[in-house]
Amino acid sequence: MTNADCRDVPVSYPDPAAIRALDRLHEDSLAFQGDPVAGIDEVLREHPDFVLAHCFKAGLLTQTMEVRAYRPMLVSVEAAERLARQANDRERGHIAALRAWVDGNFFGAVQHWEAVLTRHPHDLLALQLVHLTDVLLGDTPGQRDCVARVFPLWSEGLPGHEFVLGFYAFGLEENNHFSHAEELGRRAVAMRPRHPYAIHAVAHVLEMMGRQSGGIWWMRSRADDWTGSNFANHLWWHLALFHLDLMQVDRVLEIHDRHLHSDTPSGDKYEELDAAALLWRLKLLDIDVGARWRDLADKWEPNATDTLYAFNDVHAMMTFVADGRTEAAERLLNANERYVAHAGDANVAMSRIIGLPFCRALQAFGKGDYGRCVDLLLPVRYRTHRLGGSFAQRDIIGWTLLEAALRAGRFALALALANERCALKPTSPQNWRMVARAHAGLGQRDHAERAEARATSLLAA
Repeated sequence: MTNADCRDVPVSYPDPAAIRALDRLHEDSLAFQGDPVAGIDEVLREHPDFVLAHCFKAGLLTQTMEVRAYRPMLVSVEAAERLARQANDRERGHIAALRAWVDGNFFGAVQHWEAVLTRHPHDLLALQLVHLTDVLLGDTPGQRDCVARVFPLWSEGLPGHEFVLGFYAFGLEENNHFSHAEELGRRAVAMRPRHPYAIHAVAHVLEMMGRQSGGIWWMRSRADDWTGSNFANHLWWHLALFHLDLMQVDRVLEIHDRHLHSDTPSGDKYEELDAAALLWRLKLLDIDVGARWRDLADKWEPNATDTLYAFNDVHAMMTFVADGRTEAAERLLNANERYVAHAGDANVAMSRIIGLPFCRALQAFGKGDYGRCVDLLLPVRYRTHRLGGSFAQRDIIGWTLLEAALRAGRFALALALANERCALKPTSPQNWRMVARAHAGLGQRDHAERAEARATSLLAA
C-alpha cells in the first residue's frame, strides 16, 4: 500500500501519523502560523528517516535568503540525499531541487520543482516553493504561470485550494491582471479568513491601483486575521504605504515604531528589509526620522559583507547611507565587487545587473551627488525586476531616480519620469506633487499649480 498526503500525493514514508503531522505543519507554513521548522524538527527526532520531512525543512529554509540558514539547510539536504534510495520520484525531485539550491543554482532548483509539479500537480509544497522562489528571483511571469499550469486540476474540495488561490492572486497582480487577482484573492480570504498571503495579494492590487483609502480599510478591517501571523511585519509595511501616499506621516511613523522596529535584532532580515524600505521613502520626502536609522544600521552592519542576496544588500546600503556609515558602505561595495568578479551562483547576475548599480546610486544620493545617482539608475530602470521582490517593493528604485533628477535640476527628465508614474497611478497625490515640482523647476508655473491642485484634491478626497 502506498501512503499519501492529504491531497493523495504519494509519500514514501510508511507511518501515516508522521505524514499527518507533516501535513499540519505544512498548513501552518502556508498560513504563516507557528514555527513549522521547530515543529518538523520534533517530527524528525522521532522519524529520522522521513525523507519528505527533511525536504520540507530545507525547502522552508531556502526562503530565508540569509547566511544563518545555510548550514541547517545543508544538513537537511544531505540527510535527504542519504535516504534517496528509499524515496519516490516526487521526493527525489525535491532532493534534486534542494541540491541545486544549496549549490547556488536557484533557477535550476525552480526547474526541478516544476518537473515535480508536472508529474504531481497537487504537490502543494512544490508549488509553494516554485512560486515563492520566483518572487525572490524577480521572475514575474513565473509567479503567475507556475500556478496557471496546475490551477485547472485543483478543485475547491481539495485541501489547500485556498492557498493555491492566494498564490495565483499574487502572480496575477504582479502581471497587472488586477481585476482577476482581486477576485481570486478575496475568494481565498472568504474561504479562509486567516490567510495572510491572500490578504497581502489584495493589498498589492489596491496599492498598484492607487486605491489608498480602500487599502487602509482592507488592512484595518482584516487586522484580526493577520496581525498575529508570521507575515504581520510585511503587512504593516503595506498599510504604512497607503498612509504614506496620503502624506499621513504621523501614522507611518507610528506603524514603524510599534510594528517594524524592535530594540534587539530578531535575526530575521525580512523584518529589517521592511523597516529600511519605509524609512528610505521618508528620506526621499525629506522627513527627519531621528535616531531610527542608527538603530536599523546597527542591525544591518554585521551582515554588510554577506553577498548572499542582492535584495538584502541594497536595503543594508540604505541604512548605511542614511546613517552616514561610510566605512560600512564601502565594505559592502567592496565585498560585492569581489563577489561578482569571482562567484558563479545565481545571485551574481542579480548583483551585477541591478544590485551594485543601485547600491552605488544610493551612495551617490547620500553624498548629494544626485547627477551620478541619475546616471547610474537611468540605464537599469527597466531591469529592476532582476533584483527580486514585488513591483511595490522595487518602486523605491524609480522613486529614488525621480527624486535624484529633481534634486539634480534635471527637470525635463524629472517631468518625463513623473508623468510615467502618474500614467500608472493617477490617484497618487505623491506622483502629482512630483509633477508639480518638475514643472516648477522648468518655470512652468501654471502647469505646476494645476498639478499641485490635483494632489490637493486627491488628499481632500
